[in-house]
Amino acid sequence: MINLEKISEYADETAAFICGRAGPGPEIGLVLGSGLGPLGEKLEYPVVIPYGDIPHFVKSTAPDHKGRLITGRLGGKTVFCMQGRFHYYEGYSMAEITYPIRVMNRLGIKTLILTNACGGLNREFAPGDLLLITDHINFMGMNPLIGPNAAGFGPRFPDMSRVYTPALADCARSAARNLGITLREGVYLGYSGPSFETPAEIRLFQSFGASAVGMSTVPEAIVARHCGMKILALSCITNLAAGILDQPIRSEEVTEAAGRAGERFGRLLEEILRRIELS
Repeated sequence: MINLEKISEYADETAAFICGRAGPGPEIGLVLGSGLGPLGEKLEYPVVIPYGDIPHFVKSTAPDHKGRLITGRLGGKTVFCMQGRFHYYEGYSMAEITYPIRVMNRLGIKTLILTNACGGLNREFAPGDLLLITDHINFMGMNPLIGPNAAGFGPRFPDMSRVYTPALADCARSAARNLGITLREGVYLGYSGPSFETPAEIRLFQSFGASAVGMSTVPEAIVARHCGMKILALSCITNLAAGILDQPIRSEEVTEAAGRAGERFGRLLEEILRRIELS
């Protein structure tokens, strides 16, 4: 369990360990969600560190999440690539699932790309569609900033009016146009899981204005915003949510659909990385 009062000290310790194994200098943080793990194999000059070796990291238990950190070059940038993330539904605290974001901050990373697999709430969406997240709704019942404020990372009450950086969103749009990839846009709703949502819940989320629902990303984005990072978030729509189609949802179809879209998603991410201008 991470002690929030010592989280700054822990993050310094973890960052020093990673620098000792991989060297300094990652420019961009990249969190790979379900189905995107193979993109981590494309990094040039990779240094691979299993999460189990990293001080204060927990174990990734989600299906299809390899649970390892890879640093290397992708799209002309040096990236800190998480091949799998931690989820609230795994039984970890919010501090534990967002801890890698704080470590990225300590490593000097100022730009973060979050990816996930999610359910579509818009009937015009289809499995395999890619979605640019323009805003989010935190419906997880918990906020990762609850508790003592880690002032070394950010303010007690961070502004959330513009979580996702407009310039990075524009970069994603131009990259998608260049590749001929249709990029949907919308609001992502974070749900704790691990059960899938009921049809009644989906109707409620639609009334909120949500376009997609998933079990990750939102806590990471909140902490990244607290740390003053620039954020881009992208989803792969793997299925239409409960009640939209008259059929049950299987976790296997989520992984399968994400895997089928993985190559196209990977090409988009590489093109985005090439286009990002670092300050």
